Parts: sequence; C-alpha cells; structure tokens
Amino acid sequence: MEFSNSLVKWYLLNKRDLPWRNTVNPYPIWLSEIMLQQTRVAQGLPYYLAFMEAFPTVFDLANAEEEQVLKLWQGLGYYSRARNLHATAKHIATNLNGNFPSNYKELLQLKGIGEYTAAAIASFAYNEPVAVVDGNVFRVLSRYFNLDNDISDGKTKKEFQILAQELLPKNNAALFNQAIMEFGALQCVPKNPNCENCIFSSSCAALQHKKVNILPVKSKKTKVTNKYFNYLILKDIQGNFVVQKREGKGIWENLYEFPLIETDELISEIDFMIELKSTKFYDQLLKEIILLNNDVIQHKLSHQKLHIRFFQLNFDQKISGSQPFSEIQKLPFPIVIHNFMQSHDFNSL
Repeated sequence: MEFSNSLVKWYLLNKRDLPWRNTVNPYPIWLSEIMLQQTRVAQGLPYYLAFMEAFPTVFDLANAEEEQVLKLWQGLGYYSRARNLHATAKHIATNLNGNFPSNYKELLQLKGIGEYTAAAIASFAYNEPVAVVDGNVFRVLSRYFNLDNDISDGKTKKEFQILAQELLPKNNAALFNQAIMEFGALQCVPKNPNCENCIFSSSCAALQHKKVNILPVKSKKTKVTNKYFNYLILKDIQGNFVVQKREGKGIWENLYEFPLIETDELISEIDFMIELKSTKFYDQLLKEIILLNNDVIQHKLSHQKLHIRFFQLNFDQKISGSQPFSEIQKLPFPIVIHNFMQSHDFNSL
C-alpha cells in the first residue's frame, strides 16, 4: 500500500488540470479516452474542446453527419477511432436511450472500446475497482518492480494486469488509476526520466539495478512499408477541382483525396507521363502538367511511410463532378493533403 499511497499523494500535488477530470459523466470521459489513444494530451486537448463544443451530448454526436465528425477529427490520425466513436454514439443514443453501460464488462461490448478504455471509463465514471494498464502503466510498473518480461507478449500483459489490480485501492480506483497514468506521463517518462527527483528514487528496483533506460522490454516492432503516391490536381476551365472519397477499408476510409496514381517506387516525371497515359484523365483536353512540389513530401504513419508528389493537370474544358475550392475545403482530408492545400493558393493555381 505504500507504493499506492505515495503515488496518490504525488498526483494530488502534481496533476494537470484537464477538463475530463472534473466530471464523472461517462460521455466526456469516453470521448477523451478515445482521443488520447496513441495521442499526447497536448495534441488531443484542442480536439476534445472542439468536439465538446460541437457535440455537447452523445445525442448530438449520434445525429451528426460522418463527414462533420471526420472533419473535426482531421489531423488527429487513426481515423478508425472517429468512425467507431460515431457508430458507438449512435448505438448508445438509439438502443440505450443515451445511457452508457455502467460497468466494465458491458462497456467492453461497445465498438472501439478495449480493455484499457473500458477500465478507464468504469473507474473514472463509476469508481469501479478495475485497474487500467496502458503504456504509462507498463513503464512505471516494469521499472519500479524491475520486470523485464516482454510487454508485447499477451501473457505478460495479463501479468501486469494482475499486478496493477493488486495495487489498486478498492475504494479509490479512479484516483489511483489517474495517478499512475499521470506519473508515467510526467515523471517516469520514456527517455531520460529525472530519477534523482522522484518519490521512488530509493525504492525503484530498475534504478537500483541501472536498468531504467531499457525497461519496459518490447520486442515486436511494426514493419514499415514504403508507398509512393502521385496525386492529380485536376483543374478545369472554370477553375474547379476534382476530389474523390476513399472507399473500402483502410486508414483513410471515407476521407477525401485528389485522384491518385500509386506506383511501386519513386518514378521520374517521364515515367509518370507514361503512367498517366494509361488513365482516363489523359483522354480529356489536357492543356499542361505542372509538378507542384519538387521535394517529395514524406508522411509517416504507424506502419507506412508515404512518399507524395502533387501534379497539377489543367484542362480546356469543364470536368464532370468538379467543385469550387471553397466547397472542397469543407470536406475531411488526410492531414498531409490538408496541409498541402493550406500551403498553396488554389485560387491562383
């Protein structure tokens, strides 16, 4: 209990003032937890505030159009979170009369909610005594107890869950869970933690064995695939542009993009022209082709590295389905395309 008590005392003195910590309403807690998956608080907070302003209740989120949800999510990444968020809001509003499940097991049944998120909502909203185990918790426990089992192994994850559950004060689950995650985020950070100025400097086993910088152990690394995207910015005689929605499963599902030619490698402009001739876009009254970025844009995702170029194709005729740039701007795009659009004056292209 000394570990748990010390952690809670530290938290009460050092915690950040975050809006979702000032409520037991499961809706904002759920929203914050979904947003903060794979996302730092500093990055997620503006998105959380924007969502709460646009959708103050789960009914507001449920009634929103998917494009509006994705547009607000734009730049936060891992867009399946937004799609699952929207689907779950519809389920709660329609089938549960707007009431969130009030326990861990039932929360697990919701789309997009795994063990960690269910534990977080159950403890923060209902003070159910179930321990949270996320990346911060893995790091704190592995270092304090000098545990060098591979956390990417399912068996190890179960062992950490049992340990965290043993440490959890049954009557103060919410406070302890917040405390251990905050400690990992602010004090026991991944690289170069300030161990000298730490409440556990005399009791941390990893510090005593000089293993802080190698714990936790995680062996599995995501294989990164290179992809080469050549986007076609089709501009017709009226100054309008063409975009399309990405269909099918994928990281950018239901987001918009310019027509795309994907190649197996980075190709020359001459080879690009050969590729272009095999598409439907070359058959129209094509006036000129301009490469808009001489330097290839590199965009890193969790398991992909994208190499992106944008080619402007000007036509001497109206293109079916083209839209003014003012309308295109309202649509949700992958952030790398959005940033490119922001950095170029499309009205003068």
